[in-house]
Amino acid sequence: MAAFLEVKDLHGWYGESHVLHGVNFSVNEGEVVTLLGRNGAGRTSTMRAIMGLIGSRKGSIKVRGTETIAMATHHIARLGLGYCPEERGIFSSLSAEENLMLPPQLAPGGMGVDEIYAMFPNLKERASSQGTRLSGGEQQMLAVARILRTGAKLLLLDEISEGLAPVIVQKLAEMVISLRKKGYTIVMVEQNFMFAAPLADRFLVMEHGQVIQEFTQAELPERRARLHEYLGV
Repeated sequence: MAAFLEVKDLHGWYGESHVLHGVNFSVNEGEVVTLLGRNGAGRTSTMRAIMGLIGSRKGSIKVRGTETIAMATHHIARLGLGYCPEERGIFSSLSAEENLMLPPQLAPGGMGVDEIYAMFPNLKERASSQGTRLSGGEQQMLAVARILRTGAKLLLLDEISEGLAPVIVQKLAEMVISLRKKGYTIVMVEQNFMFAAPLADRFLVMEHGQVIQEFTQAELPERRARLHEYLGV
């Protein structure tokens, strides 16, 4: 498989605070990879650095072979990357459908509205509802659906299961499986290991702004004891 994303010796700062200390990993086309680690390990900062949303960064971040370390965020997005932040960013002054239609199409191959509504029937039912009147789960679905319209093929999903009811978490798991079957490449930050465990092809454990462990789905059973140690779960 060809690498969609290659991160090498990535360092990142917020002001004078050095938060990433040489991150190295790659993600293959069509793969689902989960970043694991305790709070403050650098997982979200890694996602933000990939999108150019961190204070400053150095190292190498290649998207399908194109170096992006010096690129502005809007140019990175045009390479087919979409970021769904933990805070979701739903606009209260807009309806659910207006929120969905807000981002421009940045790359070819974005999902059409009918296709999105087939995947997220709740959103079709709530299309005219004010964005922030949707349930937490519906807002999360809307946040993901919004980037699918843009043409993004590499999805960076930050804590999408956070604080949601088990039935909604199951729906989100089905969404990840469906997107993978459609050929999307996905990088997830997850605290909910039970959610991430059956979905990912590979797991990267982060600590102190570095990737310290990497293992595959097949290696998961023998790594559980070490994971308890690293994650405190």
